[in-house]
Amino acid sequence: MITRPNEAGQARLGLAVGIKAAGNAVQRNRLKRLARESFRHAQQDLPPVDVVINARPVAGKSSSVEIRASLQSHWDRIVRRCARS
Repeated sequence: MITRPNEAGQARLGLAVGIKAAGNAVQRNRLKRLARESFRHAQQDLPPVDVVINARPVAGKSSSVEIRASLQSHWDRIVRRCARS
């Protein structure tokens, strides 16, 4: 996950899910759908940043519960880092 401050006034999401991360289109779309859903739930708590999620190959083999937990820990980390600044 890569984050950069933005001037838009709200958090924005970008996704990069390649064939190496999840073999076929069904798996790639599943990862993107889970990421978008998680982002929608966390968006009101996030500072105004651009977030780019770059899926890793292990994500294609992970369960939905593991992916949601991983994304939630990333959102929490972003909120903590921006609160310090």
